[in-house]
Amino acid sequence: MTTSYSVSQLARYCGISRTTLLYYESLGLIQSASRSDAGYRRYGDKEVARLMQICAYRDAGVPLKSIASLLDGSKKGKNSVLEQRLKELNTEIARLREQQQLLIRLLMREDKAAHSRVMNKKRWVSMLRNAGMDEAGMSRWHAVFESQAPEAHQDFLESLGLPANEIAAIRARSRSDAREQE
Repeated sequence: MTTSYSVSQLARYCGISRTTLLYYESLGLIQSASRSDAGYRRYGDKEVARLMQICAYRDAGVPLKSIASLLDGSKKGKNSVLEQRLKELNTEIARLREQQQLLIRLLMREDKAAHSRVMNKKRWVSMLRNAGMDEAGMSRWHAVFESQAPEAHQDFLESLGLPANEIAAIRARSRSDAREQE
């Protein structure tokens, strides 16, 4: 048995407004499966799945223009759109990290950073030492991080608020250490 939803029921089920659902329909992203005898839109399981996919893409920040191609396009095309969105997010995250570090410097109080969600080099090294990691262990950790996930390693070092020249030096040393460990 196929479930049948009205506009309001489907919108509520997917956590969006009725107006948003009708807007998506006006853009051609979704269509009602049928009409009731009174002319009201009715949606079935297929439309529920499609709307949930649309909502997931919207939650990921994918523009509505791109969602149509994601829904009806090839897997390669989907990956391209999603990879572009991920690249945009990574750029935004890096920009937000810079703003976060600037605000901390403007506050000019390290104790403010201690009570925030900010991780800096001093806190990170202190945590590793308290966990029993020595210099050699930290070097191995960086070498493994750099060899297995270089972009994530870069992002992590940036998140500590390190200057670019220090990040470059750590990564170069890590690549060298990784080659020696092979």
